[in-house]
Amino acid sequence: MSDNPQPVPDDFFALPDHRVLMLGGRDAIAFAQAQFMNDLATLAPGHWQWSGWLTPKGRLIALFALIVFDAESVQLVLPDADPAELATQLRRYVFRSRVDITVRDDLFVGGAFARQDAAGNAIQRLSPGEIALDVGGDASPRTLRIGSTQARSDPAAVALWKAVDLTHGLPRLPPSQSAQWTPQQLSLDRLRAYSVKKGCYPGQEIVARTHFLGQSKRGLALFDADTMIPDDADVSDGGQVLGKVVSIVPHGAGVRLLAVLPPSRGVTTLSADGSALREQPFSDGLAR
Repeated sequence: MSDNPQPVPDDFFALPDHRVLMLGGRDAIAFAQAQFMNDLATLAPGHWQWSGWLTPKGRLIALFALIVFDAESVQLVLPDADPAELATQLRRYVFRSRVDITVRDDLFVGGAFARQDAAGNAIQRLSPGEIALDVGGDASPRTLRIGSTQARSDPAAVALWKAVDLTHGLPRLPPSQSAQWTPQQLSLDRLRAYSVKKGCYPGQEIVARTHFLGQSKRGLALFDADTMIPDDADVSDGGQVLGKVVSIVPHGAGVRLLAVLPPSRGVTTLSADGSALREQPFSDGLAR
């Protein structure tokens, strides 16, 4: 299947694995700045960025789109993580902050293979209570819609959406991959999803040290394969394990996957779980 989304209708379809978490209150911005790995200092109201929450050891718990509506409203759009579980974990760090953390089960997320008027990281208000984000890459126009209306079901479109995510270096992490990888190992610099210069946040010391000392020895690589592979399978060159699969989705007659591997591995034939891997180039344009 091609990554060109034109065969898919350009109206919205449901993305049931995307869910919404709201941070509200006087300290919502300060709390998000202290906990999450990207820098909100330059993010104006009405804009969004990729961000995430790390363990103290710098491992990614969840990756998300972070939207700032105003000084007291921050919204997280979670493509994979359980919002109720994440909310419970975040509340342990509220202490005396004036911030409420709420799972928004009344909001639904949909996608369309079409570009809305708002481009880049500005949000577009479609109607009262409904917004759109441009989450397209250079060759893949896409819009994410968040609102109170559930879109139609379209499993084929959802599968293509996930494949386009991987093609642009946006990892889709199952629970088994949570808290396993640093932002550098997941090559999240491709998305401008973390900061090495802002103040403290969980895992910041590990992230900054890895960056400034050049200690990151692994990063993402994109592959196709003909058969399904476990999402944590080893990747090897036949005689040596070089890395692991972290994301895998159906794609055409086979699968598309992301693996964490050494960037310098020479010319070699790679496989995972007995399936030959064919390396593919990443697409650009998903950074925000």
